[in-house]
Amino acid sequence: MTLLATLQKRWHSVSPREQRLLLLAGVLVGLALLWWLALAPALAVLKAAPAQHRALDAQLQHMQRLQAQAKALQAQPVLSSEQARQALESALKVLGSGAQMSWQIDRATVTLKAVSASALAQWLATVRQNAHAAPLEAHLVRNPAGSWDGTLALNLGARP
Repeated sequence: MTLLATLQKRWHSVSPREQRLLLLAGVLVGLALLWWLALAPALAVLKAAPAQHRALDAQLQHMQRLQAQAKALQAQPVLSSEQARQALESALKVLGSGAQMSWQIDRATVTLKAVSASALAQWLATVRQNAHAAPLEAHLVRNPAGSWDGTLALNLGARP
């Protein structure tokens, strides 16, 4: 006998009450499987969707701000090496007497002595914006007073 024939014979041998109970148990197991495998995961995704949507919107806005910033930098005119040198020299005043600069073709080396972190950060931002200079090397050491000593090498041919 085949398995199906054996199951049919067993099904007809049980009482109608037991058949109804077995059908009810089968329906309950089927509904539980439907809930666990299909509905619960879908409802969890729907529940998490608004928070995920807000996070993606915030990320999109951040990316659009970065894109606008990049376009603004690309739109800046290209400076001649003389203009870049002048901008770099005028920005050096922010660092005060603790900074000296030496020149090589398209490279400037700045030696720092006891320069505050805020002045250094302001100077680097100014140099990047106005002189279109990018740091190539930095050898900085924080001294016990909390200021910075060392050297910075800048490329004057940097494109914004």
